[in-house]
Amino acid sequence: MSYEFDTRCLHLEEQDQAFPAANYGALSFPIYQTSTFVHAGVGKSTGYDYSRLQNPTREQVEKIVAGLEEGTDALAFASGMAAIATLMELFSPGDHLIVDEDLYGGSIRLFQNVNRKNGIEFTSVNMSREDVESQIRPNTKAIYIETPTNPMMNVIDIRALAKLTKKHGIWLIVDNTFLSPYFQKPLQLGADLVVHSGTKFLGGHNDTLAGFLVPGTEELKERLRFLIKTTGAGLSPFDSWLILRGIKTLPIRMERAQENAFTLAGWLKAQPHITRVIYPGLEEHPGYEIMKQQASGFGAMLTFEVDSEAYAQKLLENVRLIHFAESLGGTETLITYPVTQTHADVPKEQREHNGITERVLRLSVGIENVNDLIADLQRAFR
Repeated sequence: MSYEFDTRCLHLEEQDQAFPAANYGALSFPIYQTSTFVHAGVGKSTGYDYSRLQNPTREQVEKIVAGLEEGTDALAFASGMAAIATLMELFSPGDHLIVDEDLYGGSIRLFQNVNRKNGIEFTSVNMSREDVESQIRPNTKAIYIETPTNPMMNVIDIRALAKLTKKHGIWLIVDNTFLSPYFQKPLQLGADLVVHSGTKFLGGHNDTLAGFLVPGTEELKERLRFLIKTTGAGLSPFDSWLILRGIKTLPIRMERAQENAFTLAGWLKAQPHITRVIYPGLEEHPGYEIMKQQASGFGAMLTFEVDSEAYAQKLLENVRLIHFAESLGGTETLITYPVTQTHADVPKEQREHNGITERVLRLSVGIENVNDLIADLQRAFR
């Protein structure tokens, strides 16, 4: 029997009907809060030896995420950056990666200050507008993107890039944090590997950190399993349980947050101090048609620009229901100032080249009543 997406957020398709009895009938999957596991004798194992290697609670959330993304496996990490840092261990000194210009600032910081130091070469390209194939070299191993991008909400054609990477025998790696597997499945569009900050929409409650890598091939699965075992960056049992709990409501949260985002995007466009609203669900967005082809929704992230730095700061200081905070994807609506938060470590010239100025604000729309969100913004605008 094959379950629909909503059901797979709660149940594993291969779940043995007798399995709950093995956990005393617990409906909520147990937290196996243990560092090690007892052996009955030499060569006799329960299948679990040490929680750095694997833990039943972590295994459960990995199976759920692998099923949602339709991957060969999923590996759960202590944070999104732990996942990306481990991913980069797939590459060797002298390897070359093409990365999108507009990425989360933490990813840029890792690439420029850690991976570059270790001999990995990078070329940054605006993949929503520029030619990518001309940047491929003999030592190019992968292309790395987010779509939509953070924070400028550029949309990249995953199918077109996948066709290009397959032609050249390189990997396509897609950070799918903004849309989650509910709205977008990069592996089904031709990507080789999916990245998630599980802290965000998968967890959905702003109460834990997590990261995921979802390989689409057996080769990547085996290589990543070796790396997570060796680096020790796996997700703890309790945090695995929190992500399991969050995923149960993923479809409902994504639908409500997207509904609110559509309403807010339209409302913001009509406000006098707003000079630009960037949301892929608006028909005037240059990536609107691509989004309709490769995703089943437009998500709950939007970026907008105001007419002055002073006005941006006034807004941040006067919101009350909406929280001024550096994260996204939770039940609460958050407003973020990229120049001082998510992208503070990105060189100013690079930020400005990407359009990230002191007038740009990013909104992660939550599931509150949208009229209350509008009222909060109206009061802050005054």
